[in-house]
Formats: sequence, C-alpha cells, structure tokens
Amino acid sequence: MSGKSEELSANPAGTDYISLIYDAKRTPKTEYPHRLAHYLSSRFRLQAGEKFLELGCGRGDFLKAFKELGFTCHGVDREESAKAFNPGIEIAVCDIEGEKLPFPDAFFDVVYHKSLIEHVYSPRNLMMETHRVLKPGGKCIILTPDWVSQMQVFYEDITHCRPYDTNALRDAFCLFGFDNIVVERFRQLPVLWKSNFLSALARIMSLMINVRTARSLTRLTGVKFFRWGVELMVLGYGEKRG
Repeated sequence: MSGKSEELSANPAGTDYISLIYDAKRTPKTEYPHRLAHYLSSRFRLQAGEKFLELGCGRGDFLKAFKELGFTCHGVDREESAKAFNPGIEIAVCDIEGEKLPFPDAFFDVVYHKSLIEHVYSPRNLMMETHRVLKPGGKCIILTPDWVSQMQVFYEDITHCRPYDTNALRDAFCLFGFDNIVVERFRQLPVLWKSNFLSALARIMSLMINVRTARSLTRLTGVKFFRWGVELMVLGYGEKRG
C-alpha cells in the first residue's frame, strides 16, 4: 500500500506492508474484488479496453479483477514486492506521497485506488499526479474508510495517517480540478447495492450499534451483514476537466 511510513517499509526483518497485511491467512482472497469491479464499471460507465491505473495496488486483487473485465491495467505501489504479486501486469514502484508518477501526461482513462489516500499525510501530490496522468474527461474513483463510522477502529492500522469523511473527500476532488463529482458513504456488502430494504435496515442498525459491536456480532454468528452494514467506506468519483 502506498503512503506507508518509511520505518515500516524499511523493516530490518524484511517484512513489508503487503506481505504482512495481505498474508493469505490474515486477509484471505475472496470474490469481493471481482464484484466491486463489476459494480464500479457499471455504475460509472467504464469501458473495456480503457487504460486503467490502480495506485497502491498491493497484492493486486483489484487489478486482476479489472484486467479480467478487459481493461489495460497498470499498477503503482511503494513496495517492490508488488511486482511479484502481479505477474503479467506492469507495476511501477513509486512513493505517491512525494514522487512523480512514471507515466506521461493524459495517459489513462481511469485512475482508481481503495484504502490508499488515508495512508498519506497530505493528498496534494496524490491528487495532482492523478489529475496529470488522466486524459481530459478521464475518471478518478477513490474509496477510503469513513471516519464517521470507523473512528473507533481507524488507527488500528499503524500506517493510517489522515481520516476522511464525505466533505473532506469532496473538497479533495474540487480543489484539484475535477468535475461531475459524486461522494457518498458506501456499504461494501454486495447485497446492499441491490436491496433498498436491506440498505434501510443497515442504516437503522448503524444508529444502534458501533463498528466494534458489529464486528463482534459477525465473529459470533458468521453473518457478514452486521459488520458490513455498519463499517462504511467513503466512495468518491470525479472527472478531469476537459
């Protein structure tokens, strides 16, 4: 994940963020990246064949999902190990918090990142470089933990630096040259993308229990609805001004 502390990246024991956080036992692979890729592609009218860049690509679960949908995929991560996790996909090593992306201006149709922006102290370089490498009218999609619902657990991740709510993420898009902006709180459980009844039930549940309680209920029952009905992300979308 891009935006991590230098201390963690330079661990003398040789364990980097990807190997630690995305160990198969700690973070098992699921079908979720494929389902989210389908959802985002449909909702924001992404087209197969478009040039697609994921920042902070890590293990590459989302890159592989978008590649299977027909996108021409590239990835960027701060960790060299991302290359080994993503054979067959062009991966560049770059610290997006302060370095220039190794791509020409107006190169990509889509720039995407999930759970990245909260890992950098300032979003300035990240947003400016995203804007630079996008074609006019190109699309940026960002997902980040929702501070309102996750404030109790946000700093469980040692590399989290800066939380966002919907207002903060909207301002990030506005300040760095994006139009047609959509920012909302987003529930990650796929069934909630289709069922208005379950979505309403999740909203009511969010008023009654917090994330820690919801996680405990999911551990006890195996019912994902408890955790993912309460533990929200912020989803942001914007288009580069032509």
